[in-house]
Amino acid sequence: MDPISPFILSLPKAELHLHLEGTLTPQTVSELSRKHNTPLPVGNSRYKADERSGNFLSVADVERLYQYKDFVGFLQAFKSIADRLRTPEDYELITYRMMQQLHADGVLHAEVYISAGILHWRGEEFEPFVAGAERGRITGERDFGVSVLWIIDAVRHFGVEEAQRVVETAISLREKYPTIIGIGIGGDESKGPAEQFRRTYAFAKQHGLHLLAHAGESVGPESIWAAINIGAERIGHGLNAGQDPDLVDMLAERQIPIEVCISSNIRTGCCRKLDEHPVKKMFDAGLMVTLNSDDPPMFGTSLAREYQIARDAFGFTDDQLRELARNSFEASFLPAERKMHFFSICDTK
Repeated sequence: MDPISPFILSLPKAELHLHLEGTLTPQTVSELSRKHNTPLPVGNSRYKADERSGNFLSVADVERLYQYKDFVGFLQAFKSIADRLRTPEDYELITYRMMQQLHADGVLHAEVYISAGILHWRGEEFEPFVAGAERGRITGERDFGVSVLWIIDAVRHFGVEEAQRVVETAISLREKYPTIIGIGIGGDESKGPAEQFRRTYAFAKQHGLHLLAHAGESVGPESIWAAINIGAERIGHGLNAGQDPDLVDMLAERQIPIEVCISSNIRTGCCRKLDEHPVKKMFDAGLMVTLNSDDPPMFGTSLAREYQIARDAFGFTDDQLRELARNSFEASFLPAERKMHFFSICDTK
């Protein structure tokens, strides 16, 4: 990989599409696997128990786990990683390490997904894990100066009842943890169309939560229309928006932010080749594009690396990269005065 330019590293940025569970490096996954002696991925002969120490994954095992071939393979790898997060202390650790990496990338603010849906599916109560993540956040903000807000993520293919439970959980925890600011739906779009979550999203909005949705990542523009129709304030990925010119016009007119994740789309196979990615076309069409890393170690990237890709592969100028950074703060759920503060920092770089 080419080195990341000093300009990009120093450019103040916000990260708006980042999954906490997807920030684990192979070293951290192996560390947690050893700690908990967790089961190996089922039915996969590539992973073998260490005869001396039990069923933990080595760093090399995790690196192989991250070499999936398609979107379904990515979801399976993500689940394998989440299975190795067993205690609130694990969430404290990974939050702190996430914020350390964000700081290294020049990130000043992040809005991060935590998957309540996976924890509920495992039969766990969500609050202790939020408490652990909050401890990591507080320490990380003190040490690195990065602010973090939480988006509670439902797994759409687990169904409407489970999503409703996630929303009710988020609402019940907001008073104690005011850093919880929104809810989202991730997972397999084809098995969980946005329309079925209309009432759930209306209920969340009624209780003051911001609304987000992954859309147009692995299916077509109809998924983006559906997400907007149920109230989504930002669109996660939006990869296939360009297939519908009317949708592009509407997104540009209403300036609905698009959380673009270039490396993610390539690695999951949702976009076949780097030069086919529509990020520059989106930007040139006047959409409010933000760059994001999604699950950075799983995609071999970082937020700074995504900016470097935008420059090297798509010809974004430094002024355009600065505009992307400004967009990231504008599209955040920060108060207006905080946005203005970050705008002024961006403009001085």
